[in-house]
Amino acid sequence: MSVTSAPSRHLTHVAAGPGRSATHGAAGRFRGDLSTEQWWWSPELHALLESTPGSLRPSVKALLSAVHPDDRAAVQEALLTASETGSPFTRQHRVVRADGSSHPVLLVCEPEVGLHGSVTALTGLVLDLTDSRPGAGEQLRHLETEVEQLRSAMASRASIEQAKGILMLLMGCGDQVAFDLLAHISSHTHRKVREVAVAIVESASGRSPLPDDVREILHDACPPARSTV
Repeated sequence: MSVTSAPSRHLTHVAAGPGRSATHGAAGRFRGDLSTEQWWWSPELHALLESTPGSLRPSVKALLSAVHPDDRAAVQEALLTASETGSPFTRQHRVVRADGSSHPVLLVCEPEVGLHGSVTALTGLVLDLTDSRPGAGEQLRHLETEVEQLRSAMASRASIEQAKGILMLLMGCGDQVAFDLLAHISSHTHRKVREVAVAIVESASGRSPLPDDVREILHDACPPARSTV
């Protein structure tokens, strides 16, 4: 990913209510594919960064352009490190709104790692902390839950993507067939899809043997010359 210095702020703004952010307490999601440089922002993130969906192409530059100038270098470095090392991070910084005021947000980034260990995408949340003052315990708990759910979802997705890659190589099949096989194994072994995926990844890496029931289904599904998991 090319994480270069952000240009001057160029977002198309939407008006906020008088005296407060229109997105107080909001959580916006993003995902950036590092191979295609294609980024996706949720409507909540567009609103939080005061951009209009369709008028701005989501990108890392656009994300950084909303960051307070004093915080921008640190956020840029954190994103670059995550894209190179696969290390997740959580960082509080400020965003600058159309009226020049700055508001605190929490950036949560969870890199997605591919089969060969390289980072394929950055996924995360930008949480509006405007109302997260002492005493706002319910909102803080909500934010903590959002972060934990994201981390759990990303861990599950990474394991499934790795297992799919292994099955595609093992069986010479496509992406959808590999996922269908994971779902089939999950259904017949009464394990969650993520648990099946982790077992396959652990076996392929030599860290632990496959459970017998998973091995039997894979043995039946794979061509004889490829049954090596």
